[in-house]
Parts: sequence; structure tokens; C-alpha cells
Amino acid sequence: MSSSATPTTAAPARPAALRRSTRLKRPPVWLVLALLASLLMFVELRTSRLQAAIATHIAREISFRLESGKSLAISFPVSGPHDERLGYTALPGFISQLETAGFEVKFQARSSPRLLELMSWGLPAIYHEKLRAGLAIEDHMGRSLAHGRFPERRYRDFASIPPLVVETLLFIENRELLAQDSPQHNPVIEWDRLAHASLTQLAPRTPGQNLPGGSTLATQLEKYLHSSGGYTTGSGDKLRQIGAATLRAYLDGPDTLSARRRIVLDYLNSVPLAARAGFGELRGIGDALWAWHGADFAEVNALLSAQPDSTGIARRARAYRQVLSLILAQRRPSDLLVSDRAALRELTNRHLALLEQAGVIDARLRDAALATLLEFSPGAVPASHTSFAKTKGVDAVRAELVSLLDVPGTYELDRLDARVTTTLDAPTQTAVRNVLADLRDPQGLGGTLLEPRLLARGDPSKVVYSFSLYERVGDANLLRAQVDTLEQPFNVNRGMKLDLGSTAKLRTLVHYLSLVSNLWERWHALPAQKTRQITPHRSDAIGAFVLETLRARPQITLAELLDAALERRFSASPATLFFTGGGLHRFANFDEADDTRVMTLRTAFRHSVNLPFVRLMREIVDHVTFGPEGFASHVLDDLHDPMRAAYLERFVAWEGRLLLDRFLAKHRKLTPEQRSAALFEGRRVTPRKLALAQRSIDPDADLYAMRAVLMSELPEAAAERLSEAQLQDLFEGVEPGSLSYADRGWLTGIHPIELWLVGYLNTHPAASRAEVLLASEPVRRDAYAWLLKSRLRGAQNLRIRILLEQDAFVRIHADWRRLGYPFASLVPSLATAIGSSADRPDALAELLGIVQSDGLRRATHRIEELSFAEGTPFATLLRPRSFQPERVLPHEVAQAVRAALLDVVENGTAVRARGAFSLPDGTHLALGGKTGTGDNRIETFGPGLKLERSQVTSRSATFAFLIGDRHFGVITAYVEGENAAEYGFTSSLPVQVLKLLAPSLAGLMQEPASVATAPRPKRS
Repeated sequence: MSSSATPTTAAPARPAALRRSTRLKRPPVWLVLALLASLLMFVELRTSRLQAAIATHIAREISFRLESGKSLAISFPVSGPHDERLGYTALPGFISQLETAGFEVKFQARSSPRLLELMSWGLPAIYHEKLRAGLAIEDHMGRSLAHGRFPERRYRDFASIPPLVVETLLFIENRELLAQDSPQHNPVIEWDRLAHASLTQLAPRTPGQNLPGGSTLATQLEKYLHSSGGYTTGSGDKLRQIGAATLRAYLDGPDTLSARRRIVLDYLNSVPLAARAGFGELRGIGDALWAWHGADFAEVNALLSAQPDSTGIARRARAYRQVLSLILAQRRPSDLLVSDRAALRELTNRHLALLEQAGVIDARLRDAALATLLEFSPGAVPASHTSFAKTKGVDAVRAELVSLLDVPGTYELDRLDARVTTTLDAPTQTAVRNVLADLRDPQGLGGTLLEPRLLARGDPSKVVYSFSLYERVGDANLLRAQVDTLEQPFNVNRGMKLDLGSTAKLRTLVHYLSLVSNLWERWHALPAQKTRQITPHRSDAIGAFVLETLRARPQITLAELLDAALERRFSASPATLFFTGGGLHRFANFDEADDTRVMTLRTAFRHSVNLPFVRLMREIVDHVTFGPEGFASHVLDDLHDPMRAAYLERFVAWEGRLLLDRFLAKHRKLTPEQRSAALFEGRRVTPRKLALAQRSIDPDADLYAMRAVLMSELPEAAAERLSEAQLQDLFEGVEPGSLSYADRGWLTGIHPIELWLVGYLNTHPAASRAEVLLASEPVRRDAYAWLLKSRLRGAQNLRIRILLEQDAFVRIHADWRRLGYPFASLVPSLATAIGSSADRPDALAELLGIVQSDGLRRATHRIEELSFAEGTPFATLLRPRSFQPERVLPHEVAQAVRAALLDVVENGTAVRARGAFSLPDGTHLALGGKTGTGDNRIETFGPGLKLERSQVTSRSATFAFLIGDRHFGVITAYVEGENAAEYGFTSSLPVQVLKLLAPSLAGLMQEPASVATAPRPKRS
């Protein structure tokens, strides 16, 4: 039996080549990874998810906050146009200068470690920047006084931008910026544009060819805001721009649509578009439209937002061309907008065609825009006129800030990101300004002044009024109102040097009572026996009065002594000639009825009588010179006192230089012939005097030259009588070299210094003053040789007294300066007691503040708070540092002066203001003050001190006042120019004006203001 089986067929073997081919089709790992990386990169480039995650994570660690005190966690930018313009780069310097000036940092920003780290890497601070800023000035309650906003015209938000403007900008600069398909899109890099720019950079190019860049709007913002000079200086700078823009885009989270819209908004509001005369640097489309084209920003936006058929195509095309040209001009703004407008026109025309091809605009708008002529406004931007009088208080603050911050001027100041809280009270400023303006209206309040001693004659509209009011709050005096009606930038209260007349009596009285107080301190505790042994100098009337009073009343208090000092009696007679200021002077009273009176000092102050204060000032000068602390008690009596020779030498040098300068001014510009004529003019001449003078001027001249001078200067009859023999005798008999210049001066009747100077100028016409001064020294000493002879004691003492008076006024000035006197010196004359040394309204107010504060000098503030960079990582808030008041007057002196000031209002020259101020409950506030009237004149005197000509150059009247326990100030009426002589007002005018102002000031007379302790809320 047999069996069978089905054979198994084996699969044929695959060729080796086929096996190898199959293995090659499997992708290698690296390729898979590369493809995966490419896919991820493609997705990342389209979605930016990874960038969003990283940047958002970093952005969450970026923060800052405002905290009390000075910050150690703060960093300031060092460059960048935006940071420089807003003052951020200068903040460290500002803070240092303000601290030196008495301010201190009260609040300052603290930055997070991440923000500080990024800034240390060279990135700008990452935060939502304010691109519109400017100096804001507020009153003490936060009410706006002035607010600079730059740019002035801007888009408020993205929705306010016409879509046509957005589409045009994006087509030109950043086409993918607002793409909706990727909410996390990084707006900083546009990859296809960057690639195209990179390839173009590698390709050959012709010289001068402009190549497209890869910058987006985001990096352009970073560049012109924060890169040094507004330029990209290298790859490192470009990387910093990209890094900063990326972090800024993700500050609010991974979704960047709102950030991208903000980029468009910020770019249009801040793009730099050159500078224009009358405006300055232009930032943003809005200001540029107005400055370059005179276009109204709102009208342009309305035209571009309207439907194409709803308005005239020509107006719409003009508006569009203007905006398009500005968008294009940002590439080279100074060239395209200033120097090469033809290139801008061609560039605009090319882009109109491209925009129509891309569908951004239609053909109708393109053609109309091409047919439109782009017109530029001619000349400088017209400045908007603001009344100087209306902004005077604010301008004073701005001027102070320019000085405090050391900025070049108000242009730079107004563009700082800063808020200033002043001490001013806005309602009071406005009310006072309105009243003062009405006083200049003959049909208004000005018409009520037409009465004797107010404004009996003269045009009310030409009178300038100035007013300042201060309030004591805590340890400081705060300026509450400062107004003047002068329609010029000049500030009358702070800047003008005015002859304020009798207000100088207030300074004189304060100084006198201070001297009495010093003597009381020196002597009151001494035993009676010691007091009797003291012998005051015979010229020290003040010392003698104090000693006599102490001897009579050993237990007298300082207040009682000061009261007695005010009761001293002085003659008001103007008959006396006073030797002062180097010569004899006669003074007069305002009211001739006072001339025969003898009155107490209190009465003289009450009624502002001049002569008692002239005599009081003479006593002050003598006390400073010869009193217990005097500097020259024996110099007039002791011929061997070493100070005597020193004073005489000093007088010779002083008067010699004085005369030399006078003669130099007289002869410098004359010819030799004119000098000779000027030398003899007005003098009685004889042949011998003329011969000696001529030989002194020109010792080398011959007989014929001398003869010509004599013939021209002598009267004709006398000249004809001179024979040739007499002329020869005169010529040979006069030998100038044998005589000193002092002798020649005596013989000719010509001052020896003038005689020498004429000869010197004839031979040295180009000599400088320094050369003349040096060459004249021997002559000047020779001219005064007679004075140094000891037997001429009277003549010496007369001249020493001139210098003693000058030295006394140096010391008097030092005491006046301690009490706020504003100028560097006093006129060394008794006339200073009645106003010859002038004053300033603000300085008088400071003196009233010292009296009001019981003798304490307090800091005076016009600024309560300075806040820089609010809402930024650089935010800094400063306030004036508290200073301990300085006692500059004894309490008793201040009280005595205050009582005298109150008496002036109750019974004296300011009586018409009595009862002007009261509280709501009917209580009258105490009102005191000092009036003063002054005429500035140019006076010319002839022989014998005879007044030949008097020309009025200005007239002023002042009332320095204090109200209640806290308020004080000054009001002044002023007329300048030759027409000042037409006005007849006195100090009654400012007194009446203060009375008229009382209702406007009532609000400030209530409860004292409080001092701020926390930062004010930020205002938009």
C-alpha cells in the first residue's frame, strides 16, 4: 500500500538589492526630527505660541509700585529721545538739585527684580508708556492752573482712527500686524518682510540706493523712542529693540490683538516729523497736520472716516494726501518736509498708485489725490496769544522751576512728564485778577478812583497793579495769590526794583528797635554802679538813650524800653542840611504842615513823616560807627590812630578813581582840539592860566601852538592886547616840569587829574581804562598830597566821614539782608531811610511775614509738591523739607513793630482800610501795614546844588500789610515813563484797592489749611 503527500512550495528568496532598497525608504531619525522641527517652526511662525508663553511668563515678573521714602530698587534710563524729552534721563540730576534746594523725596517707585535685571541688560523699562505728557500745574487743592499736553492733537483710542488711515499705514509699514487668524501673534517680527530685507542687503546695490528694512511698527517705536538719538546703531541695538518690543506686546497676556492695535495708535500719535519754527519738535500725525499744513485734525479725520460719496472728493483727497505724505515723511522727516519737498511729492505719487493697485484706495481717490497740490503753511507756526497778566502766577512758578531744575528754558520744562502742586489758590487768583483788571477800566471800578489822593488825574488803564498774599501754615509761609496787570512776561512782584518810598521807614524802624534790643541785652543785667561807669561816644545818641533809661529805671523790661524808644521825639524840620552821600543834602516832608512839628517816632511812623526818619537813620549810622560794637570810635579824634591813615589812603584811591572815570567819560571820544575847548569851557581864564594848562597838556609844543590856543580861548579884546613880547614871556616863564600836578591844578583852576588826563589821551588815544588807571597813579597821589598833612584835621575828618558812612551802610545792609532785603547793597545815604535804596514787593512781604510770625523767619514756599513720571517705574514725588524757623528778631521787637503797623491802619495813613476784613461771625480781623509812595526821577543840579532839571521816570505807591494772625502781603500801584508825572496818586490808592479786594480774599481768611501727607491721586 502506498501513501501520498502534498509537497510544500518554499517562497523564493528576495534579491539583496531589493532588500537594501526597502531599508532606504525608511526615514532616518534626524530627518524625522528636522521635519518635526520645521513643522513646529511653521506653526510657531504662524501662531507665536511658544514666544507668547515665554514672553508672558517673563512679563508677569515685571512690575513696579509707588512706596513711601527714597527707593533703592529704581533705575533710570540713560538715553533715548522719549526718555530725554519727558525728563526721565534727567531725573537723578533733578532730584539732587531739588534736595540741595530744600526738597526731599517722599514717595518713589520700587521696581521688581526682573525689571531691574532687564534694564541692566540695556533694555528700556518695560511698561505701558505714556506718549502724551507735559507739565501740569495745580493749585493747593488740586485745581488745574495750567496743563501742557504734547502732542496737543492725538487719537484718543484705536477706534478714533479712520480705517483708511490704519489700512494705509499697515500697507506701507506692517501689513500683517492686525491679522485676526492668530490671536497670540508676535507683532515685533514680520518674517517674510525680514527675509526679503535680508536678501536685498546681500544683493549688489548702487551708491546711494535706499534699501527696504525689516523693521515693524513695534521695533520702529522702540527705535525712535528709546535708542540713542532715535537711530539703530548696530545688531545689538536691533536685538534690544526686538526684545523690548516683544515683552511690551505680551504685558497683558498671550493675546496680543489689543497690544497690536495700541502699536498702531502709539505710532500715529508719536512718530517724529521734524521741527517747525514757532512750535518746536513735532511728534504725531495730529500736530504735524496742523503745523505743516494748517489742517484741522478733527476735520481731516471726519473727511477720511466719511463714506466716499458723502463729501466732496477734492477735500477728502487733500486730507488723504496730507496724511499719506506725513506717513511717508517719517523715513527722512527733515529732508522730505523741509529741504526736499519735491522728493516727498514724487514719493507720495508713487505710493498712491501702489495703494490703488492693492485695493486700499479706489481709482477716484487716487486720481483726485494726484491732482491735489500738497500745500505747506508759510512761515512759523503762529503762536496762540495768552494774556500775560492772566498767567503771571503760573509763569512765576514756571520761572522758579527752570531755575530749580536747571533746564534750558520753558520749552523743555513744559514737555517734562511732571505735575506741580503749587501753594496758589485758584479761585482767589481769578477773583483778584478780575478786580485789578476792572480797576484799569475807566467805565468800571477804575472810575470809582477819581478822587483826591486816589487817582485824581491820569488814565486808569495805564496803572499797573501788583498783588501778593501769603499764609502761614505750620512752619512755612505759603504764597496764596500773586497777580499783576502788566501785559509783559516780567513779574512785578518778584523782579522789579521799585522806589517804594516810606516802606523804607519800616525797615529803618525795625533796625532801630533791634539795636535798642541789643543794647538792653548788653547792659540790663549789669549792676547800677557798672551802668553809671559806661560813657557812650558823644555821637552815639541811641546808646546814650538806652543808658539814661536804664539808669533811671534799672528794672525796665525790653518791651517797656522799646515802647520808650518809640516815644523819643524828633524834629520834622527840613531846614537842616545833612552831610551824607559825599555831599550836603536837604530833605522835605510830604505834608508841609509837618515842617514845624516835633513828634514822637511812633507818630512819625503813623503819618509817614520823612525828616524824623532821616534823623533816625543818622543816629543809626553813628551808632554802628561809634557805638559799643562800632568799628571806628576813635578815628576822628586820635591823630595817631592807625585806622586814620588807612582811611585817608582809601579815600584818595576811591575819589581819585571816581574823578578819573568822570573825566574819562568826558574826554574819551573827543579830538585834541575838542579836549582843550572842553577843558576851559565854563571857566574864567587868564593868559597865564591858559599858557600853563596848554604847556601841561603838550609840553613839547612851540610858541606858535601856545599862541593859537590863547587866541582861540581868550576873549577877542584880551587876545588882541597880547603883544609878541608878552606871548614870549608867557612861553618862557611857564615851565610845567618844575611844578607838581597839584600846583598846576591850583594855578589853573583845573583839577590836576583832568589836566593830566587830557595830555595823556592826546598821546595815547587808544589806551584802555586799566592802562589809564595804572598810568595815573602817581598823579592821583600827587593831587591829594595836601590831604595827608596832619595840620588839615578838619578836611581829613570830612573825607573820613564819607568812608565811615559807607562802611556803616555795609553793616546796616547786612542786618537788612537778614530780614529779606533783596539787593546786594544800600545807597550810602541817609535818604535810604525814605526809599532811595529801593525795594521789591515780595521782599517787603517777607519782612511782614517775620513780624507776623513774632520774629521768626520761616521758609517761603510757592511749590507744595513736585511729582515726576507718575505711573512709570521712575515715579518720584518730592515735597519741601521742613525747616525749623529761625529767630531773626526778638519777640518783643516783633510785637512792638506789629503794634506800630496796626496803628498805621487804625489812626494813620492807611485808615481807609480799617475794618475791611472780618470773619463770618462778624469778628473784625486785625489789619496793619505800612504805606509808601515813591517817584523815580532823573535830576540835574547846577552850581551851588541848584536843581536845574527834574524828570519823573516812574511813580509807585505801596501798601505792605498783615491780616489777622496768618496772612500778609503787598499791593502796589505803578506807572512807568514820562507820563508818570501826569499821575497824582499816593499810597491811599493801594490801601483802597486792598479794601476793594477784601471780598475776594474772604474765603482764605477762614480756618487754616492743612498740610498734605499722602500723594495726590493721578489725574489724566
